[in-house]
Amino acid sequence: MNNGAKISSRADARELGGRVKPGHGEMVLLQLTALKKTVPGGKLLFDGLNLSLGAGEFVAIKGESGVGKSTLLNLIAGLDLADSGAIAIEGTELEALNDDARTKLRRETIGFVFQAFHILPHLTLKQNIALPLVLQHVDAKEAGKRAAEMLAAVGMAGREEDYPRALSGGELQRVAIARALVHRPKLILADEPTGNLDPDTAARILDLFAKEVRESGAATLLVTHSDVAASVADRTLTLTRAGLINGRGE
Repeated sequence: MNNGAKISSRADARELGGRVKPGHGEMVLLQLTALKKTVPGGKLLFDGLNLSLGAGEFVAIKGESGVGKSTLLNLIAGLDLADSGAIAIEGTELEALNDDARTKLRRETIGFVFQAFHILPHLTLKQNIALPLVLQHVDAKEAGKRAAEMLAAVGMAGREEDYPRALSGGELQRVAIARALVHRPKLILADEPTGNLDPDTAARILDLFAKEVRESGAATLLVTHSDVAASVADRTLTLTRAGLINGRGE
């Protein structure tokens, strides 16, 4: 692999099945090229998967349970390996990095929002939100300040010292969104972020999520089985065994 090779033009992006949103510069932030993934037992999840994602672009990937949506996010995050193909973040191919380098890139570049929240019950809300900064060895005072600012940004100002047990599902997901954005990542990966919420709460959280990620300027990839969740993105793709196709696959 050519570590550090850059995929820099809009023409390159279009040729590889994607686009860069106009006005967000020439650099492709995330490039997936001819990805193939099978699971134990030999079942094929997808093959020939291509995607380009530019800074500030918000894409939803739709698909039913078991089609490989979460697996795709794990591949992008460097938590799992594809059978073949290439993943490049800011032009750096993940396959060329060792485990430590992939961990460093993940901590510094990617923010995660999960269906199950993954908020640590023994930490305060401020401590939970500050975790990505702590892992980057940011000064404790600065980390606390930025965590409090993000908590306010998601509508929970003044609750820094609360513990997760006092929160509703919607509030927990607000904290998860704050944690995903606090270290100012360039790429947000969201896995069914409203899957555990009732419809009314889910709608409010989707609006909040879309607002915050767009204001951050991060590239965002949301995977979901829900048309409602997908509707907040700039465009929607459907994951199939043959890769990604335009639209919701209806």
